[in-house]
Amino acid sequence: METQELHRGRLIDHLQLVVRDLPASRKFYEAILPPLGVPIGGSGEDYFWADELFVSTADSQAAQGHLTGRHHLAFQARDRAAVDAFHKTALANGGTDNGAPGERPYHPGYYAAFVLDPDGNNIEAVFHGEARRSADSVKVTF
Repeated sequence: METQELHRGRLIDHLQLVVRDLPASRKFYEAILPPLGVPIGGSGEDYFWADELFVSTADSQAAQGHLTGRHHLAFQARDRAAVDAFHKTALANGGTDNGAPGERPYHPGYYAAFVLDPDGNNIEAVFHGEARRSADSVKVTF
């Protein structure tokens, strides 16, 4: 087995969305993730994945024939410009506006934008303000 390297956060290892129209979802996520610094990691006939996000059809073996319900996913953004780019790109690639970029009252510096993806999931990009991170991600090598 060749060595693989993953980058992970603290809480979520991975999340699966089961969608009605995989090509529409793929177009949407392939467009919104690069402004956030996240590449598509891989794909198959009935799925694709990017970092902790796995998106598949209901026919995928992992989905067991069921669509997921409506979810709220918040992606971390490096800065306000990334939030703005996420929102603009999402609207141009099948997303529906659900909250234009701007400050939110959750805490000082919380700058976010919200869109609905092709399946109605509420997708957010958020920049929490100026802060220092101990690392960009957790690096897992196996």
